[in-house]
Amino acid sequence: MSLKINLSYNNKSYVADLNAPLDLSIALAAGPNRLSAWYVEPIKIEPVRMGDWVGEVKQGAAVNFRNIFFNPHGHGTHTESVGHISKDDYPINNLINQFFYFAEVISITPEIIEGDSIITKQQIISALKFKTEALIIRTLPNIQDKLTTQYSNTNPTYLHHEAAKLLCDLNIKHLMLDTPSVDREQDGGLLLAHHAFWNYPENPRLDATITELVYVEDRIEDGLYLLNLQIAPFENDASPSRPILFKLNE
Repeated sequence: MSLKINLSYNNKSYVADLNAPLDLSIALAAGPNRLSAWYVEPIKIEPVRMGDWVGEVKQGAAVNFRNIFFNPHGHGTHTESVGHISKDDYPINNLINQFFYFAEVISITPEIIEGDSIITKQQIISALKFKTEALIIRTLPNIQDKLTTQYSNTNPTYLHHEAAKLLCDLNIKHLMLDTPSVDREQDGGLLLAHHAFWNYPENPRLDATITELVYVEDRIEDGLYLLNLQIAPFENDASPSRPILFKLNE
């Protein structure tokens, strides 16, 4: 069955093929050598145990019935709300009521500034070609190690706060990037890019989200896409998520 939809962007017509999704998410999985950040312990997926009963088919149960212990910020692709940095609770599940957006993918080789790897405002200005609600930033080089890196205590690439302010000013509602955070790993709790992007606390953008730890495969070219942003319905500041892109053809 062919599923295609016609879309219009800036008075131009496009066709999105829904049979050809491009998944940006990194799976949550237990075991060693899995992606992690923020000093969290590995994911645990364990069968429920009640007395002599073990919730695993291979151990005699009728069904697999497992507990999962994970941290949304530290174990894989996740989407977060301004509730991540605010005193008030803003569960991500309550703030997203639209799930399709026009999105642009851009690729940037971060600048090395005083030993840090940083995505700068000028780099984003130079790369942007469309005006969209969502932006996906792929950092270069785009090595497959991004799928399994243990980022803790490595000072990964981050977004300069002036770049985050630019995205706020451009009214980009949904920012995605392939690093553990838009901010420096150790910054004394300032979280300048988070604050700038969400315009917090002055006038918080409650409908804006940040998605971290995506992976944008090399076969996905820079350009304009249809984005389906899927989140698990957690009542929490962040949720595991599955951003899906669909190429737009004229």
